[in-house]
Amino acid sequence: MTGKQLLPLLQKISIAWLKTPPHSIPKLNYARAPALVRVYSVLPPSIAYLEKERAVAIEAVESASRVCQAVFKRLVNEETLTKKDKSPVTVADFGAQAIINQILEQSFPNDPIVGEEDSKDLQGDEGKVLCEKVVGLVNTAVEQPMSVDEVLRAIDRGQYEGSGSGRYWTLDPIDGTKGFLRGEQYAVCLALVIDGTVRLGVLSSPNMPWKMSEPDGERGVLMVAVEGQGAFQRKLGGGSELPISTSSVADTAHATFCESVESGHTSHTDNANIARLLGITNQSLRMDGQCKYGAVARGDADIYLRLPTSETYVDKIWDHGAGNIIVREAGGRVADVYGRPLDFSLGRTLRANRGVVAANVNVFDAVIAAIRETLDKKSKA
Repeated sequence: MTGKQLLPLLQKISIAWLKTPPHSIPKLNYARAPALVRVYSVLPPSIAYLEKERAVAIEAVESASRVCQAVFKRLVNEETLTKKDKSPVTVADFGAQAIINQILEQSFPNDPIVGEEDSKDLQGDEGKVLCEKVVGLVNTAVEQPMSVDEVLRAIDRGQYEGSGSGRYWTLDPIDGTKGFLRGEQYAVCLALVIDGTVRLGVLSSPNMPWKMSEPDGERGVLMVAVEGQGAFQRKLGGGSELPISTSSVADTAHATFCESVESGHTSHTDNANIARLLGITNQSLRMDGQCKYGAVARGDADIYLRLPTSETYVDKIWDHGAGNIIVREAGGRVADVYGRPLDFSLGRTLRANRGVVAANVNVFDAVIAAIRETLDKKSKA
């Protein structure tokens, strides 16, 4: 039987396949499931699209997440928060980027990386103490100890400028630094961009509750999506992947916003005006980093707004790459405030876009209309 002849069969069992992510099928025991393994062996190559990249990205993000958790437990305390000392998150930021870049280089040495950090603050006498902490942290997570030069080089692999052709990775080692310091929400985010489009995203939220309805319950969520394969989540540290999907809320009056904790990242006043136009009265879910995308992707919230706080601010691609594809593969829509898709082909920023909107498909158009009305009134005031 050829791969083409199998397509009707695959359509009939697609629901069952969603419960078993495609990348896990080759690991099945042939003796226990011979028919399914035989099916897999003749499937078109596209079924295993980005299988290796998916596995490596999960390993990289999970390794970096463990390091971030260790830094928080060891270095963040009440005195740190009182003094607003950002050194722990700085150590974790550099360490996480070095670890992710090193793991990517081992598997994909020719892939460039767009990262948030560079090593200039770790150079020379002024950066010596911080550099020693970062190197020590990295060496708790890698198999082969890395020298200072190797760690600095790994960090600086993230200086690629981006492109509209070819492939590259983009990462935010800690998205939501203030959330990290507060012991609240932050995310470790990695995405693969091919020919200007995000094709793969992995997002770890170490402090996100496994069930949002149980905020004091088990924490730590990893989400992953590959173009055309759906979105999944599992517990951080391992376990079975489960498919996730955006909510089915169709009446905006019953919808819930997800927005940034920090007012510098989005206009809370504009958000409130938009909520009024949409008839939304539910309390907003506020959290830091791309965890907001995750909340929309699994139906904890219905709408994520990141409205521009100034005419000159431009979003960075690493702040949206992973979350963007996870929401889309979960059945949602992502665009800027004018309804235009996010353009990852123009370098390190989303300079062709203004703001970000992510929502389930049922309310998306109504949200865009309310945003336009709000911004039009604001511009005429």
